[in-house]
Amino acid sequence: MSTPTESTTNFAAISRLLQFTDSTFPVGTFSFSNGLETAGFENMVKDADTLREFVWSQSLQAAYSDGVAAIHAHRAFLAGDYDGIVEADRMLMLFKMNDEARLMLKRMGKKFAELAKRLFSNPLIDRWLEEIKAEKTPGSFPVAQGISYAAAGVNEADLFVAHQYGVVNMVLSAALRCVKVSHYDTQKILFDLSERVEGLYKEASQMELKDMNAFFPELDILASLHEKGAMRMFMN
Repeated sequence: MSTPTESTTNFAAISRLLQFTDSTFPVGTFSFSNGLETAGFENMVKDADTLREFVWSQSLQAAYSDGVAAIHAHRAFLAGDYDGIVEADRMLMLFKMNDEARLMLKRMGKKFAELAKRLFSNPLIDRWLEEIKAEKTPGSFPVAQGISYAAAGVNEADLFVAHQYGVVNMVLSAALRCVKVSHYDTQKILFDLSERVEGLYKEASQMELKDMNAFFPELDILASLHEKGAMRMFMN
């Protein structure tokens, strides 16, 4: 019988990483499409090839904005720097141009903060949730990811991987409802784009909050159309 080799794996951190990225984790990711509903309705995204281009643009936009904020929040949390957490929150929301993006990040962020308060016993998380409720800070989802993953013992590189996975998978999950693609198509896109995450992290990890950038004007146009549009993943 072979003898197990000694492992330095943080089993709890990996388990929590999987928990936080699972589609059943109740923060509401299934409710949003990051503009894909309207992109599909307007025939901008109509098949696997156009979906791949759209998702890659989303990945880039998120890496250099949301991803940067998440990394800075993670670092601030580990340093016990509450003001740094709030600054990452504030700067990210100032960066978002359309109301739908801000609403999405705030709804998901507050839900994550509420869950984090129950999962962790930490005064920084408690204070952040209280200030979200008091509307003293936006409570954005990437910042919630940053502080929660730090509290869970997940390092910032793995946080960034999880963040990218979440952005891409959110759009691809919506695509199965909005675009003529199969599970095979979406899984191939997810598999291929994962090879680019390391390069994105190397760039994003060197950026300051003031360096956040993303040029994806079509996304803001789609968001403005979506506010009065007819395309919805769910109807009530």
